[in-house]
Parts: sequence; structure tokens; C-alpha cells
Amino acid sequence: MQLIKKTNIDFIGKRKISFVISAILAIVGIVGIVQIARNAANMGIDFSGGTSVQFSFSQPVSIEKARNVLAQNNLKEANLQEVKEGNKLLIKVGKTTLATGKVAETITEVFKKEFPENAFVVESSSEIGPSIGDKLKKDTLVAVGLSLLGIIIYIAWRFDLKFGIGATIATLHDVLAMFAVFYVMNKEINLLFITAVLTIAGYSLTDTVVVFDRIRENLHKSLSEPMADVFNRSINEVLSRTVITSLTTFLAAVSLFLFGGEVIHDFAFALVVGVVVATYSSIFIASPIVAGLESRPGKIKVQEEK
Repeated sequence: MQLIKKTNIDFIGKRKISFVISAILAIVGIVGIVQIARNAANMGIDFSGGTSVQFSFSQPVSIEKARNVLAQNNLKEANLQEVKEGNKLLIKVGKTTLATGKVAETITEVFKKEFPENAFVVESSSEIGPSIGDKLKKDTLVAVGLSLLGIIIYIAWRFDLKFGIGATIATLHDVLAMFAVFYVMNKEINLLFITAVLTIAGYSLTDTVVVFDRIRENLHKSLSEPMADVFNRSINEVLSRTVITSLTTFLAAVSLFLFGGEVIHDFAFALVVGVVVATYSSIFIASPIVAGLESRPGKIKVQEEK
């Protein structure tokens, strides 16, 4: 299957444009991470601490009325999300003056009083303390850092240190881009988002390795060919494969986004964004960076594999 016929696109020649776009994304992503570290972003209860309760009603319930009755009972900071299927209501409450363990109980009592004719059940309830949230935040940063370190070590061992640097920068770019999108759109930063980030980091690496494999193969075959020509030809040769793989993954992520339900809605959205960004970086970021790190601008020396 070949969606894209033989192409001859000058990807290396367009590196300045792609680097400018990526630099903007990276800067916004860094700002987002700084704001997250300061708890100034839309932090989920996983990191900030709080309570999450999901109710299932026998009849449709007005989300505005539910929000008003909670506000009247000292729960103005409650974040309500309506789950379209099953008359469900997901309520997330950050730190409050209520004692730990009392938030879910208080909300239940309020709903029993305000909606006496609309029977409901508590489907799930979870609480995260602020100290646990801080630990999760630190562990998250460590996990992302270790994953990037593992990438550069693996690629440097399999290919070359220059390839390792290129793959690591491309993967870091994808991570920062996802943080940038979520921060700008004021999406909630929670553990599901971090799961999506690490998933895309792995996907980006896999996509980049395929391109690097073809580059290495062509470098051994064309020792006297200009560097830019080798890189461009290699990327063009795997372009169809890259697009088909990314399109397949993209369609699966879109399906989760449209039909997966409210609980994993933001997670699926992060995957959709991540697949697009990872495909872009494997073509326009990783390879041009490796090409730029070569000591000889015209031709490349390649060590023969043992």
C-alpha cells in the first residue's frame, strides 16, 4: 500500500522554517511547565490534591442547577462535567475547608436534599492529598527526564551519538509541544495526560528510528554523495510508510476521542495532538539536527559496521 508515490522533497532545505515553528512550540511548552511547577496552570486533583466523585442519576440533571446548589453549600470551586451517556455527572473538587473524606459525603447529602425525586448512585469516589499530589508531580518530572536519558543512550548505542542527540531533541520537542497545547487551551494536567506524553515519546522514538535506519543504510551505500542529498532521499523513501503508520494511529486516537467517553476525552485528545507532532518531528526535526551536527557540510564519513 503506497498512499504517496515517489517524492523528491527538500526536507533539509526547509529546516530553518521548521526550527522556527518548533522553537515557538518549545518556548510555550517551557512556560507551561514552569506554570505547572508553580501550580498556576489547570492542575488536576492528581497533582493539586482534592476529591473526584461520579454520580449516576435515574433522570437527566441540569448541570447549571447542580453547580448552583453546590455553590450555595460552600462548594463554589467544584468543577462539574456532564457525561452525556447514562445521566452521569463527574464532580472534581480541589482543596477545600472541609475535612478529608467529607467532600464526597457532603455532595451526596446536598444532592439528596436538592434532587429528592431523582434517584442516584455514587459510581466512584477518590481522594488525593496535597502531599501525594506534590510527590506525583516530582515523580512525573523524574519519569520524563529518565525516559529522555534512556532515549539518547539507546540511540547513541544503536546508531551514533549525533543520532542520539537528534532523537532526544525531537522527542523533547514533542513533549514540550503537548504541554504547550494543553497549557494554551487550559486543559487539565493530570496523570492521564502524563501517560499520553510518555506514550507519544515512545511512539516518536519508534518513528524516528525507522527514518534513521534508512539514513544509515544509504550513508553506507553513498559515501561520496552530498550529505543533504542522502538525508533527503532517505526521508523521501520512508515518507509513505511514515504517513500510513501515523494515519493508522491517528484514526485510532480520533476514535477514542469521539467515542471513548468523557473520562478519557482529554487523554485521547493528547494522543491525537501527539501523533501529529511526533510525525512532524521525525521528518522535520530529528534528521535535520543530525545533518547539522555533521562536521563536514558537503559529505559524510561513515564508520563501517563491525
